[in-house]
Amino acid sequence: MEVLYEDNHLIVVNKWPGEIVQGDKTGDEPLSETVKRYLKDKYAKPGNVYLGVVHRLDRPVSGCALFAKTSKALPRLNKLFSTHELVQKTYLAIVCARPHQDSGTLTHWITRNEKANTSKAYPKEIPGSKKAILTYKLLGASERYFLLEVHLHTGRHHQIRCQLAAIGCPIKGDLKYGAPRSNPDGSICLHAYNLILEHPVSHQKLSITAPLPADRLWQSFRSVTK
Repeated sequence: MEVLYEDNHLIVVNKWPGEIVQGDKTGDEPLSETVKRYLKDKYAKPGNVYLGVVHRLDRPVSGCALFAKTSKALPRLNKLFSTHELVQKTYLAIVCARPHQDSGTLTHWITRNEKANTSKAYPKEIPGSKKAILTYKLLGASERYFLLEVHLHTGRHHQIRCQLAAIGCPIKGDLKYGAPRSNPDGSICLHAYNLILEHPVSHQKLSITAPLPADRLWQSFRSVTK
């Protein structure tokens, strides 16, 4: 486990693809339990360790995962994340096609299929849908793939994945949303790259960055992400 930032109230770790942030029906050990064990060992804490899950990342996604270490920090962080204006989340996505415009704002209305664990983006509002907004910018291109910087302005289920698919740019490895083939490790090329927020207790501005995944394609884009 790679710790990106830690103080008395917060801990941010670099989530690997395949890890789940919080326990689910699979029964696999979640990242939250790994972090608890790390804190228990590091500080020789007796009994149970407090840890609050602030936000989630999809299982095949990598990058910044934030947890609260105190009951004082958790409700404040939950309030910050609920507004989406006070927290800046920057994602990097490697997509299978170049968008028609090199930068832009995508606005869709998203519906969620709980049974299939998928979302669908529509150009207009339909019954049961929720508005979803993101902005993107093309950062670089390889022979077959394109790197986008993505900023979320709302927080919907699979939002980046289904909105990019809706404009014909599925994320590499994301079979669920139209990618032609999977990645060997089961990941998708979506990385929670940077997190900027006001500290819930000290009120200092924090900026935390998760290093790019180690595989060759991600590393080929390293120069354009600095």
